[in-house]
Amino acid sequence: MEKLDRLGWAAGFCFTSHGVRIGVRSNDPSLVEGLEPLLPPGSRLGSSPTVDRLYSLLAGGSGARPGVRTLNLVYADETRIARGRNIRDILEAFESDLQLYVAESARNRIFVHAGVVARSNKAIIMPGQSFSGKTTLVAELVRAGATFYSDEYAVFDQKGLVHPYPKPLAIRDPSGSQRKCPPESLGGSCGRRPIPIGAVVISSFKAGARWRPRNASLGQGILGLLANTVAARRKPEISLDAFERSLDQALVLIGPRGEARAAAASILQVFDAVHK
Repeated sequence: MEKLDRLGWAAGFCFTSHGVRIGVRSNDPSLVEGLEPLLPPGSRLGSSPTVDRLYSLLAGGSGARPGVRTLNLVYADETRIARGRNIRDILEAFESDLQLYVAESARNRIFVHAGVVARSNKAIIMPGQSFSGKTTLVAELVRAGATFYSDEYAVFDQKGLVHPYPKPLAIRDPSGSQRKCPPESLGGSCGRRPIPIGAVVISSFKAGARWRPRNASLGQGILGLLANTVAARRKPEISLDAFERSLDQALVLIGPRGEARAAAASILQVFDAVHK
C-alpha cells in the first residue's frame, strides 16, 4: 500500500453506498470523471478522510521505451484485481468488485443474488447466481408488463421489504459479452420504493423444459434466499429474521424452466391469480 501511495495520483473522490465508505483515485482525471455510472445505485458523494475500501485505477500509456505501452491496472486496497490493455475490461472488473464489496459489507441491508420485478406493488424474487438465466427471465417479465427492480441483487431491509437496485440489465449476447439495457428500452420502468414480497421463484434454465412449478413451503423459500445471500455467513440471524418477515404471505414456486418468454407469462398468470 505504501508503494501505491507514492504514485502520482491526479484525481479522486469518495462516496458512501449502503453505509459503506469507498474511496477512488486515479492517475488520469478523465478516468475518474466517467466512473459515476458504475457506482451502486443510491451512492452519495462525500468527503470522509477515512474509507472502508480504496480503489486505485492506473491508466496505462506510453512506456519508457519507444513502442512499449504499460498496462491498465486496478487495485482494491493493496490487492491487484485486474490488469489489461482494454480499459473497458478494467472498468468492468472495478464495477464488479465494487458491487460485491458493498453487498458483503452493507449496513442494515441484506443483498441476495436475484432478479427482482414488481407486480401489483409486490416483489417477485428470482434468486440465482450468474449464468442461471435470471437476467433473461427478468427482461421477459418486464416486456410482459412487470416493473423492473433489479437483475443483480434483491436488497432487503430488516423489516423484510425489498428496495430497488436499478442498474441497467446486463444482457449477454451469444458470444458471452454483455450489453447494458435500461428497462425503458424493453417498454418497462423502474420501481422507486421498497415493497413487500409477493412471490419467490426458485428456478434455473433447463433446455427443453416446460415451466410446471410446484408450490413450496415457507422454509424452502427461505433456504432458496439464504443459498444466494452474499453475507449469509457473516449475519445469518439478521438474514433469517428478515426473510421470515418478508415471506410470511408470499407464494413460493420451485421448478426448472425452459424458454424465458413462456415462463414469464406463466409466472405472471399464477401471481395474478393469487394476488388479486
